[in-house]
Amino acid sequence: EEIGRLMAAARNLFSPRKLRCHTYYHLVGLLATTGMRSGEAVRLANSDVNLAEGLITIRESKFGKSRVVPLHPTTVNSLARYKARRDAFLKKAEAPTFFINERRGPIGSPHKSFRDIRCAAGLEKTRDQIRPRMHDLRHTFAVQTLLGWYRNGADVERNLPILSTFLGHSQVENTYWYL
Repeated sequence: EEIGRLMAAARNLFSPRKLRCHTYYHLVGLLATTGMRSGEAVRLANSDVNLAEGLITIRESKFGKSRVVPLHPTTVNSLARYKARRDAFLKKAEAPTFFINERRGPIGSPHKSFRDIRCAAGLEKTRDQIRPRMHDLRHTFAVQTLLGWYRNGADVERNLPILSTFLGHSQVENTYWYL
């Protein structure tokens, strides 16, 4: 429910050229559905996003690791709509990154815009008085994945290395704390 509120607030974000709101709507959605780090998503090159295959390649991320992240078909469709809107906005100009700002450059400070989105979504403070951060979408993805495995009777311990690889952790031990 809260992620839905964040995405709705992103869609209504102040956007003079009508691109910023779409950029952040899709960025929040991508982070929520893949557990990527926000910096990984912001740095994605166009060539890293293969919508035909439904794959994202994350290059030289934390600890110099690279990985390939599969996308759900609904995420592929949503990113394809963003790309079409972005390409129309660019008018045949080259984009430096997949997600761009309204000056046709890379996103500079996504955390400031996320703060605006969070406030607009009414999520400025939680019960424990901690403000949600962009990175919390990653934690939510990891915990929801584990909960889904438990609910479906999956062997969580056996699947943990899969989640660790998916998240780009350097060692599976770094994923245990989600348990």
